[in-house]
Amino acid sequence: MYNQSFHPSWVLYAFMSVCLWSLQVGISGVCAQEVGMTDSVYAIPEVSVLSDRAKDIVPAQSLTGERLQSLNSFSVADAIRYFSGVQIKDYGGVGGLKTVDIRSMGTHHMGVFYDGIQLGNAQNGQIDLGRFSLDNIEEISLYNGQKSGIFQPARDYGSSGTVYLRSRRPKFDEGKDFNLKATFRTGSFGLVNPSLLWEQRLSDDVSLSVNAEYTAADGKYRFRYRKVFADGSVAWDTTATRQNGDVHALRLEGGLSGRIYDGYWNARLYFYDSEKGIPGAIVNNVWKRSQRQWDRNFFSQGTFRKSFGGYDFMVNAKFAHDYMHYLNPDTTQFYIDNRFWQNEVYVSLANHYAITQDWDVALSADWQYNWLDASLVDFVNPHRTTLLVATASTYTIGRFRAMASMLGTYVDDSRRMSRYTPAFFLSYKPLAGRHTDELSIRAFYKKIFRLPTFNDLYYTDVGNINLRPEYTIQYDLGMQYTRPFSSRWLSRIDAKVDVYYNNVTDKIIAVPKGNGQYRWMMMNLGEVRIYGVDLNVNAQWQFSPSLALGIGAAYTYQKAQDYSDPSDNHPKVGTYRGQIAYIPWHNGSLTANLIYGYWGLNYSFSYVGERYHTSANTPENYEKPWYTHDMGITRSFTVGNMRLKGALEINNLLDRQYEVVLNYPMPGRNYKVKLTLEM
Repeated sequence: MYNQSFHPSWVLYAFMSVCLWSLQVGISGVCAQEVGMTDSVYAIPEVSVLSDRAKDIVPAQSLTGERLQSLNSFSVADAIRYFSGVQIKDYGGVGGLKTVDIRSMGTHHMGVFYDGIQLGNAQNGQIDLGRFSLDNIEEISLYNGQKSGIFQPARDYGSSGTVYLRSRRPKFDEGKDFNLKATFRTGSFGLVNPSLLWEQRLSDDVSLSVNAEYTAADGKYRFRYRKVFADGSVAWDTTATRQNGDVHALRLEGGLSGRIYDGYWNARLYFYDSEKGIPGAIVNNVWKRSQRQWDRNFFSQGTFRKSFGGYDFMVNAKFAHDYMHYLNPDTTQFYIDNRFWQNEVYVSLANHYAITQDWDVALSADWQYNWLDASLVDFVNPHRTTLLVATASTYTIGRFRAMASMLGTYVDDSRRMSRYTPAFFLSYKPLAGRHTDELSIRAFYKKIFRLPTFNDLYYTDVGNINLRPEYTIQYDLGMQYTRPFSSRWLSRIDAKVDVYYNNVTDKIIAVPKGNGQYRWMMMNLGEVRIYGVDLNVNAQWQFSPSLALGIGAAYTYQKAQDYSDPSDNHPKVGTYRGQIAYIPWHNGSLTANLIYGYWGLNYSFSYVGERYHTSANTPENYEKPWYTHDMGITRSFTVGNMRLKGALEINNLLDRQYEVVLNYPMPGRNYKVKLTLEM
């Protein structure tokens, strides 16, 4: 909707106001601070500026360190499936597209941040998590709503849920100036996957890291394709080999990081180049597709953060360029040869000030400019300028802690729009100060929206320039209990449960246009109501100095119903109040990690319950439950100053035949061998 009160000069005025306020407070802090010099050198393994009182009101689900590396996971998407409330759309194979959806609100409502700066895709809004390897990732965290720590860029307030990827930061043993890590994987699908990580200490306060990885695979795997009708009769039952799933990908990353007095800075370069086949859906007795896709992604980003007593200041900046070439040479369908170029420029200023020991305030402003070019006929070459301004405050009263934030979003593309969206968070710790264990009760409310993508608005003969934003409203009530034990065996237990309700309105969907199968248009239609429960339990045992066990379990129940059209209630084809596509009522996971001396045994189990592939919950659209067992064994060696580690992974141990997405069969039992050298 066009907003008459919005004007580009207001964008500039608001952004400059935050800049000037930041500069004024920063200069005041410098003048008031007594700066001293020292010749001492402090070995700080990891920089953390925020104090304990800035911990998140709503805790994250996290995978880090040895637990993250012990999972039989090839990419970030593989690891995230062990979080509760998450659905992964996986189209199969090493190079298949992998996107994440949290609490059934849709992929577009999920923000993905890499070292504190959001990964963007203005063209289609989807981030393929399959192109981020775990070799260079130190921690993965998932937040529902948003981080409840207020010192963050404005974009951190702008998603219904967020995934934070933290790259590995160099840590050097005493007397060492470099680290080297070389990894080689091979296994099923013709996989060849070497990677190399080099970390160099340039000075006491500055370090460099360079990471390179190459992935090649033919993507071929055998599968059984079987269809059974509701009456029990078999429609077809055959075995075939998945074709056109090959991938060749190169990833290069470089990072430079440094410490300053009461602060730090870092800069990163990222480059990814791939060519892959798209095996496509198996329909109409067609077993091999010929579509190809080429991707080339580059971004450079940097962060500077500094504290002046009770005032903290942070600057983020980024430039990204993405190229995609999609080719469908099959003229019996619809010949397509499209190329897209998109660019993004992003600058952020964040400020945090502690008014008292219990009261903090923050103000952030982000400016972003996106533009897209394409080889399509009559393409409009869209441009979009976005300003985000967020203000937030936290206050602690005894065992209560509260946070409130307001995000203002101002957009200028083919139209001008402004929106204001609030969020409120509250936590209470009834046992604080009385026991070593800790119980916390929390709740939050958040309203947010997502803008239509460039494809939604402008894709030739498909886009709809009059689309409205898609809104979500979230309510959450949760509890967490953590208890350390002095027992010789059980050392710690951590349990979390959340009950939530989400409402999604003005949902953007594609509907047929005319009689042609390849003619579609985008429109706002719909309301989805989501009721759910998330449960997480983690426990750790330390039986002896050389024997330890960690177990984690996650479970999600979701009732996600389509309330778009009350008249669409036909008992056989109606979608009203139907469970929305691909959302199971029940899903869960179990992980176990056993360490005995130099040996490690890892086990994981994933389960996705029954679901439907459309909102018309009829027998024809029913999708069976599926589950997989994965197992791995590791052995570590030390030779001089070198550490060697070998791993054998067996995925889908029982050779289950299943599909995550209809007509996209997943691999059966498969293997990987991994060798790692560190020095």
